[in-house]
Amino acid sequence: TFTVEEAVETIGFGRFHIMLFLIMGSTGVAEAMEIMLIAVVSPLIRCEWQLQDWQVALVTTMVFFGYMVFSIVLGLLADRYGRWKILLLSFLWAAYFSLLTSFAPSYIWFVFLRAMVGGGVSGHAQGREENRQIVAMCSYFNPFLSLGKVFWLAGSLLIIGLASVVNPTIGWRWLIRIASIPGILLILVFKFIPESARYNISTGNVAAAMATLRRIAKMNGAVMPEGVLREPTKERRGRFKDLIHPKYLRTTLQIWIIW
Repeated sequence: TFTVEEAVETIGFGRFHIMLFLIMGSTGVAEAMEIMLIAVVSPLIRCEWQLQDWQVALVTTMVFFGYMVFSIVLGLLADRYGRWKILLLSFLWAAYFSLLTSFAPSYIWFVFLRAMVGGGVSGHAQGREENRQIVAMCSYFNPFLSLGKVFWLAGSLLIIGLASVVNPTIGWRWLIRIASIPGILLILVFKFIPESARYNISTGNVAAAMATLRRIAKMNGAVMPEGVLREPTKERRGRFKDLIHPKYLRTTLQIWIIW
């Protein structure tokens, strides 16, 4: 018998992992553009709608409030229905509400729609972290995880560069529309990403997990390990109250403060 982790290690690093890294890393570009967008749009909406400082600050606050709330909801849904479905939903969601934001008739609508964008963007993490772990299973390719930070930086630089050209010419509404393009393009290439084999095996869907592993092996020009894929031993899943258990409370508080 063999586990998913052992299969990935046996198959080794190859074309599939590079494709996975590039596509999932690109979600960082889309995410950074949507999050950093507020920084380059706020001065313009302040003038257009005669906003006070706290109103401008509230826009950013609500984006991250939407991110915080929906990351919990989408995380639970991803555990139940799979990473692939939630990741696709998050791309559609974020792109849809981002486009709607460009037509916001008032400040209130702008704040609400950006909060919804934050909620959609939060779903990117549900699939991205899972697939980062797939790449990281081949421990000698961990440098790819560090390179992944470049995508966020690229997205931040891209939105700032676009703002310097678009804002003074055709305005901030067109900047928002252009910023939604990476998310739309990701939807088009999403079919190349399979459901996580780790998720499938955790739900007892061994056939689907094997299909994913065979696909990885075929793309990498490798062979599957011999034997039968086995399900991991069922263990009690973590619960929110575990975070505040005396055993973990200190670590939990430290992580929360750092973030």
